[in-house]
Amino acid sequence: MTADRIILGIDPGTTIMGYGIIHQRGQQMELVVMGVLKLGKYPNHAIKLKKIFDRTLELIREHKPDELTVEAPFFGKNVQSMLKLGRAQGVAMAAALYADIPIFEYSPRKIKQSITGNGNASKEQVSAMLQTLLHIREQPEFLDATDGLAAAVCHYFQSKKPASSSSFTGWKAFLSQNPDRIS
Repeated sequence: MTADRIILGIDPGTTIMGYGIIHQRGQQMELVVMGVLKLGKYPNHAIKLKKIFDRTLELIREHKPDELTVEAPFFGKNVQSMLKLGRAQGVAMAAALYADIPIFEYSPRKIKQSITGNGNASKEQVSAMLQTLLHIREQPEFLDATDGLAAAVCHYFQSKKPASSSSFTGWKAFLSQNPDRIS
């Protein structure tokens, strides 16, 4: 774990993209900035994707994050919506790749679990917990901002955990730690 790092979290969206940046100093984290990029006024999906790419690069250039975290798109009933969301996530990731920044992805459930202890928490519950953790005085107008911030804070918490048992140095280590999986 890095003792001093900046983490950029993004909640991808094609109507509103939320983002949040935290600065970790030792065991402490502090809010740098959070906000949204409103995309509803752009009529063309390709233009929205360019705006996401441009804003993500702008955030990277301004705040120089060490890592980018994104909320993974979840499987829904509307395939077209999921495809658009995946593209939004992809262009944000492409901006980080362009700037040589490592990318980490977390499911919405993992983010909620990490922040509130409940993987089924509401956006409002996540926002309220972030307000407490980061001493934020008022809830933002759009919860997409706290969703982006939650992705960054989730990564902070996940990075503090010791290596999980799913991290192995080879087959021999895997087999010795998982004898029940051998048939």
